Amino acid sequence: MQHYLIGSLVHQPQYQKPWRQFLVNAMRDNRLSRRLAATRWLRSVLPGLRPPHSTAAEGKVQATAQVQAQVPVKLQTEVKNFTEASFTFDAKTYPYRLYVPTAPTPPDAGHPREVCLQDALKRPLIVLLHGCKQDAHDFAQGTAMNALAEAQGCMVLYPEQLPKANQARCWNWFEPEHQQIDQGEPGMIAALTRQVLSRDHGRSRADPDRVYIAGLSAGGAMAAVVAGLYPDIFAALGVHSGLPAGAAQDMLSAFTAMRTGANKGKKRATLAPLPTIVFHGSADITVHPDNGDHIADAALAAWEAFGVPLKKGASQLEAQTKAAQASTQRLIYCSPDGPSFVEHWRIKDGPHAWSGGDAAGSFTAPEGPSASEAMLAFFLQHKKRL
Repeated sequence: MQHYLIGSLVHQPQYQKPWRQFLVNAMRDNRLSRRLAATRWLRSVLPGLRPPHSTAAEGKVQATAQVQAQVPVKLQTEVKNFTEASFTFDAKTYPYRLYVPTAPTPPDAGHPREVCLQDALKRPLIVLLHGCKQDAHDFAQGTAMNALAEAQGCMVLYPEQLPKANQARCWNWFEPEHQQIDQGEPGMIAALTRQVLSRDHGRSRADPDRVYIAGLSAGGAMAAVVAGLYPDIFAALGVHSGLPAGAAQDMLSAFTAMRTGANKGKKRATLAPLPTIVFHGSADITVHPDNGDHIADAALAAWEAFGVPLKKGASQLEAQTKAAQASTQRLIYCSPDGPSFVEHWRIKDGPHAWSGGDAAGSFTAPEGPSASEAMLAFFLQHKKRL
């Protein structure tokens, strides 16, 4: 169907270059974000169009996600499996969204239900924290993480900041009251995560050994804070365009760290070792790229203090297009006999935006390597060590 729609458009004058080349390249591109963006645009300009003689069932659009292998994903699944609810913590009620992948096939009549569903019930859980001027729905669209999660059988939790707590909807990562265990915003995020872990979600249940947290900008900074406070909950951390835990203690020091990078020489509490993946663009004028270096360095120091020295692997350049490949540096740090425990993706000329994201969401850079795919692949290598 996608190729039929492209053929209908590329010969129309109003859809000549650059849209013509964009559509052709998008359908040849394995990245889910690129395909989703093209599909949404096609639907907006050609509502209801189907190939000749096609049925409604045949006209359903599918996307593919590639983390370890390509798996077909029905776009309609995103809607019915994406629920909205609220959670009360410390007398404040926070909205959140939860994505639960399609339930496994019911067990055969000849086998005990408990045995058949024992493994299927255990789903990896990714907690995603949005950035400033975003909400849970917007962040889900921009990262396109739900479609990837459907393909990999993961659950995704999107806590949402309250406008009355921060007018720009930023997480208050820089305030001391939000840097302590079991209080403030870290306490809320941890308590909400525990609630999701404790409940059945249809025939699915989150696996307590495979819980991960990531975020963008202020959400990335808060993810670093939460992961440092709760290594008993989270198995790995992802930070995109964010700052290290303890980078600031008030608004003034927050702006300083954002403009010039967190003070590398400042003594901070030793963090528990945690697998960490970092994305940061060199052209980020909102959060200085040096902050990405500091996050990776802190993770490496924590592993060394724990007695697990990591060996730096050869730099790998990975991206879906030649232009992006030429400007992407991926640094990996592995144990002698294990997977990568720290990854640092430096995106040359990358802005303050989610790399490889879907243009349907805010603060996305669709042309970059997919941060969602890279983070999910990295997370799924790891289970909780404590």
